[in-house]
Formats: sequence, structure tokens, C-alpha cells
Amino acid sequence: MQQRVITIILATGLCYSLFTLAAGMASWRLPDNEQGYSPVQPIDYSHRLHACELQIDCQFCHTAANKSRHAGIPSSDVCMKCHKFVTAAFDVMQEELNKADIEKRQPKQIVSTELRKLYDSLGLDDELNPTAGAEVKSIPWVRVHKLPDYVYFDHRAHVAAGVTCQTCHGPVESMERVRQSETLSMGWCVNCHRDASENGIDGRPASAGTSCAVCHY
Repeated sequence: MQQRVITIILATGLCYSLFTLAAGMASWRLPDNEQGYSPVQPIDYSHRLHACELQIDCQFCHTAANKSRHAGIPSSDVCMKCHKFVTAAFDVMQEELNKADIEKRQPKQIVSTELRKLYDSLGLDDELNPTAGAEVKSIPWVRVHKLPDYVYFDHRAHVAAGVTCQTCHGPVESMERVRQSETLSMGWCVNCHRDASENGIDGRPASAGTSCAVCHY
């Protein structure tokens, strides 16, 4: 009887250990797998606001995506196309406009904290005029998606074929802070190429090669 109890206890402990090990292994990653990587950026830029709520097309900011290997990080000049005029969140600006209308005065220019960082990098004052002696600096954005140096990836080929940004980057339009959604591993890319060749892309036939020389040359 005692031996039977010991056997049951040991079996229960073994099952619990295996379950714990399996749960832990689910979070293990292969080398260079940065899935879920979401670094803090120097400016809290919200893709959810810009791409989803305001419906700004990805290529309005990432202008090189359809004509270069790299989609490119937008320069401050691209940001200023809008933020020369939009200096605060919509609700804050609307509240100020409403107050100004009631009080019959000119609305104040409200600059949000995050946009202040953009203007500071360009050496602009609160009126968005150049500040004497201010140093113009680029914004040190932290790169999120990075493939190994031995992998050749061309954005323009994928954009021309009709591959959506979300295929590789995930639902960016829902992200407050960008994260790496997919593994971007070789197996993941090869499976995507196979599926594209078999089923086409957006209803159009496609021929996505899977030989080594397609990505490694």
C-alpha cells in the first residue's frame, strides 16, 4: 500500500514537472527571434492614431517602400507636413477652439509634450520659428525590424506584388507602440513564398521563389 502511494505521488510530481516544463518551453525563442520586441521610442508615436483613426496610408510616411529595398524611417520634414499646423491632440485643439469661439478671441497654439520633442529636434520655438543658435538634430528612432546581414529583402518587390504591410509587420494600425509581430525566420518567409506561389496574392497569380539564391546572394 505504501509503495502504491509513493508511486502515485511520484507520477503526479512527474506530470506536474512536465506540464511546467512545457509551459516554460512555449516562451523559448531560437537565436535572432525577436518576435514581440517593442522598444521604447524617443517620441511616443502612435500608429493606431495615425494609421487607424486618421487613415493615413503607410506610404505617406514610409515613402521609399515602393521604390527602394528599405521602407525607411520618415524624416522630421515628413512629420512637419502635418505638424506644422497640427500641434496637439485633436480633442485638446477642439476644446481650445470652442473656448476661443465662446470668448471671441484668437485660439491659443497648444503644443503637446511629445510634439515638443519633434520641434526641439528641429530647433523651433513655441511659435514654430527657428531658435537662434539651436542645433538641428535627427530623432534617434530605435529600429524594430532587422534581418541578418546575409539576408536580402527588397520592399519594392513585395509592394509591387501586392503584399500588404500587415503580412510581415502585423496589425500595425492597432499598435500604440510598434512591435515585431512575426518571427521573420527563414521558415516563416519560405512558407509565405510557397503560399503565394500556390494561392496567389490578393487574387493575382504570383511566382515567389524558394531557392537559396532568392534571399541569399
